[in-house]
Amino acid sequence: MALTLTPEIAWNQLPDTEWNAAAARHLLRRAGWTALPADVERATKDGLSLTLDRLFPDSVPVFEQPRQVAHMVTEAEELQQKAQGVDEEEKRLLYREFQQRSRNAIVDMTIHWMRYAARPESAAFAKWVLFLSDIYVVGYEKVQRAPLIYKHFDIISRYAFAPAPLLTKAVSRSSAMVQYLDLNQSQKKAPNENFARELFELFILGEGNYAEKDIKEAARAYTGFKIRKNGEVYFQANQHDTGLKTIFGETGQFNGDDVIRLAYKQRAAGAFVPHEMVKFYLSDTMIDKSYLFSLGDQWKSKGYGLQWLVKTFFGSRLFFDQSFRGEYIKSPIQFYLGLVQDLDLDIIPVPRLVINPLRQMGQVLFDPPNIRGWVGGHNWINSTSLAARRNLSESLFAAFYEAGLNEDEKLDVAAARAQGHGAFTVDATRFAPLLKLTPDEVTHKLVTSLLAQNPTPSLKESISNYLASAEDIPAEHLRRIKRSIVTLISSPGYQLT
Repeated sequence: MALTLTPEIAWNQLPDTEWNAAAARHLLRRAGWTALPADVERATKDGLSLTLDRLFPDSVPVFEQPRQVAHMVTEAEELQQKAQGVDEEEKRLLYREFQQRSRNAIVDMTIHWMRYAARPESAAFAKWVLFLSDIYVVGYEKVQRAPLIYKHFDIISRYAFAPAPLLTKAVSRSSAMVQYLDLNQSQKKAPNENFARELFELFILGEGNYAEKDIKEAARAYTGFKIRKNGEVYFQANQHDTGLKTIFGETGQFNGDDVIRLAYKQRAAGAFVPHEMVKFYLSDTMIDKSYLFSLGDQWKSKGYGLQWLVKTFFGSRLFFDQSFRGEYIKSPIQFYLGLVQDLDLDIIPVPRLVINPLRQMGQVLFDPPNIRGWVGGHNWINSTSLAARRNLSESLFAAFYEAGLNEDEKLDVAAARAQGHGAFTVDATRFAPLLKLTPDEVTHKLVTSLLAQNPTPSLKESISNYLASAEDIPAEHLRRIKRSIVTLISSPGYQLT
């Protein structure tokens, strides 16, 4: 992608003279899930720096462990006790029941996380943690224990704005990661190279910035990590290789933390996370490496502080370049949460009505397809996923069919309503204030708030004419406003951010 900015000035903060409503919408849509008109107005008034401070504050609302996941910790201990002294068949039945409860817990955690991420005050941070989890990937399908997945995300959340080496060290002790990459199987006599390889390739440096010898020596340094039956990681000293290792040209009796320290001394470490941020937040087409190294060198000089990086990235002249506006395909999670926020809805507390659409669109939270995470970009879009997006959009405008729920689902719905969360589908009367506007004004308001790109004049004209033909009949006018919104959120333009 050709940029007119030079690498030397690309990461300078956007000048105040270029901060406007359009820039605010771009920032809010990319850093979070969408750009609500009230938030755009506030951001435009406050300015870029204050808006960044609000999106990425020093103190953030951390995702609390759901009760059902917490119960799994106790149930795991009870399982260990019950499994003692029983025959193999009964033991298999016990573990099968435990696995089912764990699957139920990860489903429950998905609903809780979606609710947490949909809250305006935690949206940008939740998306940042989701981004980091797409670097430090673990998947439920292999880990099979909801508490370990929660703990992994919690580690990322608590170190999300720390220096990157501290985050990487903390993740290296994540029970889910140790199990996912078979680090617990690594022995002094037979080091397992999985974790060491992914540490360099997918966590810190990127492909091509290390040698096979570095991987083999790093694998030796990471021997000795084990997992207890309760899921805790511990260090077994007699399984650790204490011999001399040579990594990136340096020799010593290195351990795992030393490996991370040595990796972050490489110049490629500074450019790696910015590279991943461009892919996740900015563009399906990668920018020239010179821009990544320019930011990476600055980031390294700041001690690899992740909060400095996120504010510099989202405040930069490069981020606001016109070539990046309204051209990036929304992920299924961004599409879903953006839709919920745009329509001022609550997450439906019925897992199958949330997780199934996400799966059909190609993204299941807490269970990426492999260690490389979700590829994203144009891979999100095909005939099946587009149909799933349209079906989801239509379903949120249909009446909530409560009679079709089972008893447990009805209880969950009742509990959500008792907490003040009962707006699961769109009530057309909420658009009644739009009846006071002219058809042209309604059209402008809808396309500006819902679409990242300015639509063609013919589309705007057709919507305005459609509304004008029933302007004198309030009920029909309201119905047409609703249909116009459905049309816009089902359009190709709404898939972009």
